[in-house]
Amino acid sequence: MIRVLVAADHLIVRAGLESIIRTNPALEVVGSSSGLATLVQSIEELQPDVVLLEWLGDEEEPGLEKLLALSNEPEAPAIVVLTEEDNDWVALALRSRMRGILSRRASANEIVAAVEATAAGMVVLHPDVVSSLLTGLPLKESPSPALTPSLLQALTPREIEVLGMLALGLGNKTIAKKLGISEHTVKFHVSSIFTKLNASTRTEAVTVGARLGLIML
Repeated sequence: MIRVLVAADHLIVRAGLESIIRTNPALEVVGSSSGLATLVQSIEELQPDVVLLEWLGDEEEPGLEKLLALSNEPEAPAIVVLTEEDNDWVALALRSRMRGILSRRASANEIVAAVEATAAGMVVLHPDVVSSLLTGLPLKESPSPALTPSLLQALTPREIEVLGMLALGLGNKTIAKKLGISEHTVKFHVSSIFTKLNASTRTEAVTVGARLGLIML
């Protein structure tokens, strides 16, 4: 059973998110919080596996600094944020190791899938969020791979995991052993990553992935 803590400023929003979570028998709502001000305390008291948080991106909101610090701790719960597609906030969330960034327009199925995936240690980015990140990328003076909003929409959590291992300089055989998959499957993932990032080398793929906030170097 995956224990979920729901947090949102408005009671109606919290009730709606709790209702969505309860549609899946594998998920359990262990509590709710009325926003960032009390969220860290609720996390410490309830010890959820996943925090599902609706947040509008106010970086002056009390409690944000504590939440970001908590999300960097090894034993922290996975945090899934429903937010506006704001580039600065999304980049901050990714740097703080929050595992799920969803659009506030995400469907019920997408929310449930994100909670399950992040509880399993995966990283989830909603296509609308990826599009926002790509739109806000600064242009470089030197030629670089073309980045379009549709480029990363199909990047899977497993591909992001493989990309992170590429960033560590691991070879296909080592990656296969760590993930418990065949070397052939790793080659398939690497090829798919190259295609989606419009990259021709591992270094290029890692560079693009880092620029997008998908991995941290």
